Amino acid sequence: MDRSNSITAGEAVPQGDSGLPAGSSAAARRSPLRRNGVRIVLGVVTVAILAGLALWFVYYQNTGRYLQSTEDAYIQADAVVVAPRISGYVDEVFVSENQTVEEGTPLVQIDAREYRAQAAQATAQIDVARANAGTIRAQISEQRAAVNRAQAQLEAASNDLQFARREVTRYEPLVETGAEPRERLSQLRNTVEQAEARVATQRAELASARRRIGSLESQVTQALAQGEASQAQLESTNLDVGATLVRASIAGRVGSKSVQTGQFVQAGTRMMSIVPVEELYIEANFKETQVGLMRVGQPVTIEIDALDGIELHGRVASFAPGTGAQFSILPPENATGNFTKIVQRIPVRIAIEPGAATRALLLPGMSVEVTVDTRAAKGEIEQIEEEQAGRNGRAGG
Repeated sequence: MDRSNSITAGEAVPQGDSGLPAGSSAAARRSPLRRNGVRIVLGVVTVAILAGLALWFVYYQNTGRYLQSTEDAYIQADAVVVAPRISGYVDEVFVSENQTVEEGTPLVQIDAREYRAQAAQATAQIDVARANAGTIRAQISEQRAAVNRAQAQLEAASNDLQFARREVTRYEPLVETGAEPRERLSQLRNTVEQAEARVATQRAELASARRRIGSLESQVTQALAQGEASQAQLESTNLDVGATLVRASIAGRVGSKSVQTGQFVQAGTRMMSIVPVEELYIEANFKETQVGLMRVGQPVTIEIDALDGIELHGRVASFAPGTGAQFSILPPENATGNFTKIVQRIPVRIAIEPGAATRALLLPGMSVEVTVDTRAAKGEIEQIEEEQAGRNGRAGG
């Protein structure tokens, strides 16, 4: 073997000052950063990182900071609680759990016999009131005849009185001259007194007959009022009869059904609920620091946990008139005790626009994540700042 290419055993290898083999110390001391390949790779990576940061900064300034997201959002629907207006035993239940119904679909039939009997009783009371009014009207007709008779008798008594007075006037000179006896004049005066008494009696009878008509007319009014009260009772009872058949007030799907045939139900107690699955919306609870630029009509991107990887679209429909804490059962009273500032959340209603196939999969209570694009209102911050600057300037002047 050639000595120039190999070292035999026992021969010492020349050592440099650093303890490395002679001739290799210079190469070992060279940094990897001095290599062209490494420097090129590092330069490319650095440029890529800087470019990525620049792109991210541009995106954040123009778009990212205007996208407000929250996971505190759920699909909701304005479900209607089905409750009877009247009490009674259930004769029949026409729907089953989770069944789809249309508006006006019969749901439950309550025994209507008691309410029909009440309606018949009210009808009978109306007939009685009408009969009483008719009877009293007949009495009024008779009483009017009695008034006419009393009027005629009064006129006859008045005529008799006038005749008696004329006789007294005619006989008084004759008695003074002795042509007629005084007994005759006394009889005539007695006749006048009797005629006056009859006139007074007939006047009283006429007044009594007229008052009787007024009393009978009041009885007619009372009978008619009783009839009207019975009519109102009949209408109310007819409403109760109609309410024995409970119908769906909206279209939707039956849920939480708790009523069974033969069960006694109380008025106002829940029997089932109807969920309008075609009218779903999202209630998202954003932090108060997120809603400064939110406006009605802004676009919303929706991600539903049940549909991984699928994005839906919607729009901001409305804002609650207060934070969620204000409408809780026990709203906070920050004026008492120690105070710790807590970021509040504001419910925002979001209208969703799913297709028919997607809508069939959505149910109230599902969790979603929503992102609102508020870029349309980014110019309003400058307007608010200018407005406040103007106000401060006027206040300072």
